Amino acid sequence: RVTGEIRADIGHARSIGFEISHHGTSARIDGKPVESLAELAQAFPVQVIEPGAHRLVEEGGHRRRRWMDWAVFHVEPQFIDLWMRYRRALKQRNTALRLDPAQASAWDPELARLGEAIAESRRRFVTQLQPDWRDTVAALSGLEVELQYVQGWSSEGTLLEALRTTRARDELRRLTHAGPHRGDVALRLHGRPAREVLSRGQQKLVAVAMTISQLRLLRDLTGTVPTLLLDDPAAELDGERLERFIEQVARLRCQLVVTSLHAESRLFGTPERTFRMEDGRVQSV
Repeated sequence: RVTGEIRADIGHARSIGFEISHHGTSARIDGKPVESLAELAQAFPVQVIEPGAHRLVEEGGHRRRRWMDWAVFHVEPQFIDLWMRYRRALKQRNTALRLDPAQASAWDPELARLGEAIAESRRRFVTQLQPDWRDTVAALSGLEVELQYVQGWSSEGTLLEALRTTRARDELRRLTHAGPHRGDVALRLHGRPAREVLSRGQQKLVAVAMTISQLRLLRDLTGTVPTLLLDDPAAELDGERLERFIEQVARLRCQLVVTSLHAESRLFGTPERTFRMEDGRVQSV
């Protein structure tokens, strides 16, 4: 059993506890059982920057959708209900496309209604992010990288219209092609996809800027100060880039948990506690 006190909200402390027993894993917040992971995540928001952070820029849209949805969930808690209902409707429509295509259109109105709401929440987040994003990405990378929301269907019509337009292709491939499950964030430098023109180190700095801007916006909108986990922060970063990284992280004024094979954690100031793992054992130093 592990218990502790968290201060995710400015000026507000809460107790949290975890227990692993033969009955399974359980958690409590302020002495009350946690009913879902969403409740726990809402109470104790945590974000991470690790050596593979560049994949947020380099790889497909699924990572950037998760990045958007993490922030939207913490700003608009009802978002998770929208998303889960959308996923259920999407699953039902895809099942109909495989087994009985004539029934697939019955799911279009609900899918469109939920999908439009999800897209609007994401769009609102990206719009609110823009001022801090431009400053942060420039400070970290020295580049003017554009960040634009892509909703997952043609911007010239509604989602319901897109579902009807792509119906033949959906039936052919037995999958739904239009919707927020295909949404993304387009990152461009001088009109070209960032993943095509940036080095690995530059990609990491852009990804770090995405995370830092996200955390600042969450703090400004909700008063919540997330915990940031940094794993091997110097990976892919030379001296000057690492200094920029440290400066931007320090401005967050949040709780940091830094893991490294070296003494890099001290670059972020004098740690409150330091632990060393050796031969599978964790010791306080």
